Amino acid sequence: MDLGIASPSDPWSVMAITLFVALLCACIVIGHLLEESRWMNESITALAIGICTGVVLLLTTNWRKSRILVFSEDLFFNYVLPPIIFNAGFQVKKKQFFRNFMTIMLFGAAGTMISFFIISLGALGLVRRLDIGLLDIGDYLAIGAIFSATDSVCTLQVLNQDETPLLYSLVFGEGVVNDATSIVLFNAIQNFGQAHMDVVVVIRFFANFFYLFLTSTALGAFAGLFSAFIIKKLYFGRHSTDREVALMILMAYLSYMLAEFLNLSSILTVFFCGIVMSHYTWHNVTESSRITTKHAFATLSFIAEIFLFLYVGMDALDIEKWKFVSNSPGKSIGVSSILLGLVLLGRAAFVFPLSFLSNLTKKSPDEKISFKQQVTIWWAGLMRGAVSMALAYNQFTRSGHTQLRGNAVMITSTITVVLFSTTLFGLMTKPLIRLLLPSSQKHQGDMPSEPSSPKSFMQPLLGNEHESEFDAGGQTIPRPTSLRMLLSKPTHTVHHYWRKFDNAFMRPVFGGRGFVPVLPHSPTEQNAHP
Repeated sequence: MDLGIASPSDPWSVMAITLFVALLCACIVIGHLLEESRWMNESITALAIGICTGVVLLLTTNWRKSRILVFSEDLFFNYVLPPIIFNAGFQVKKKQFFRNFMTIMLFGAAGTMISFFIISLGALGLVRRLDIGLLDIGDYLAIGAIFSATDSVCTLQVLNQDETPLLYSLVFGEGVVNDATSIVLFNAIQNFGQAHMDVVVVIRFFANFFYLFLTSTALGAFAGLFSAFIIKKLYFGRHSTDREVALMILMAYLSYMLAEFLNLSSILTVFFCGIVMSHYTWHNVTESSRITTKHAFATLSFIAEIFLFLYVGMDALDIEKWKFVSNSPGKSIGVSSILLGLVLLGRAAFVFPLSFLSNLTKKSPDEKISFKQQVTIWWAGLMRGAVSMALAYNQFTRSGHTQLRGNAVMITSTITVVLFSTTLFGLMTKPLIRLLLPSSQKHQGDMPSEPSSPKSFMQPLLGNEHESEFDAGGQTIPRPTSLRMLLSKPTHTVHHYWRKFDNAFMRPVFGGRGFVPVLPHSPTEQNAHP
């Protein structure tokens, strides 16, 4: 970790870790006190505390460079991001996610591609005119990928998954797929030659993109299935909560690092690993292991998110990078303004047209995305966060530093866009959603969420598994038996045949809902072994 840690006995490393732990505690306490605030949320609170801490550090060091303020993309990608993405997949309500899967992929994949082209072409045409330094075509394509990565944490903290299930599912699902698509795009840009652009290069670029997308998803599904099989076979009759929890955590992290080792999209891999683990592996362990894993993954994700915003706020005041743009602050402001405008334009260019196309395929008014919901989705994707910063550092620095003026301008502009969008747009998120989605209308236009069960802590996961053949109105869905039914009700038809395949082939091998682990000295074991 690039936190100024030279050795375990280095006093500076001890001070740095102590400072971060104390600040994390402060963020949790202050965020809790401001939970009911009309404007603030935990993300903005952590960002503000990080900035204030950075100012204090600079004042105490006489405005000299402080090692604790260096952003490390390795720290971000290898340690902070995995628990956030895995928990997102592990806790997601799969029924809502896959019910809106086509719309989510439309926004997250196709929409990100549209935003990528608009931002790349806009930066190529406008930023180049400011003469900020030597940037090649690959840099401008990378800018498109960097600023296509959204950060919808602020909006998700305001939305309620049970009150607005459709909207929450779209914002959440698009955010995860968007981040994965942006990183896959970024990796694809770095992997292909940029000496000349022709049809062959473009085809190879998209082929590489889809290869990364599909192989990363397959690897995540395989890792989840493998963990389910291992736990089902290895611990049958000899369950240990400690071993089960440790194996689930390590297998999830192994899938992430294996994807990194194979140059795949680790975000997609660990996200789908989380989905598969919650569908199979989680049901193969004992009840105490289920309680532990559910809260352990959520806690790790919560701490990582707070640490992320705290880290970004502190890094924003690293004085080293700002020295390169101090002679021409106007150009840095100009680049930041152009990029922010392109973000607004690129977001609007796909949210509203793709929402219109999605609504054309929906027959029920309750399944269509209303204009107010479209505005909320557009707003949710305007904020930029740590993914954009990590990609910018990866493209424009070496080991967190740069000696090139053009690269320094891009780094400072990225920081400016992240801070401005997170602070301003984040502060306006609660009032905007209260205006667009008042409490009396939150349920309108949303598919009802899975029924809650007050008797079980496992409801958020078990609620995904209800295998009902009834639609929202309580009417029986006709049994899909023909191509006509597939075309008229594709989601229900695919779900029907997946259930048949899952029950007949997958669950007997990998376990899942309905599998009851045998505990030592339990009545189940005594009956099984007379």
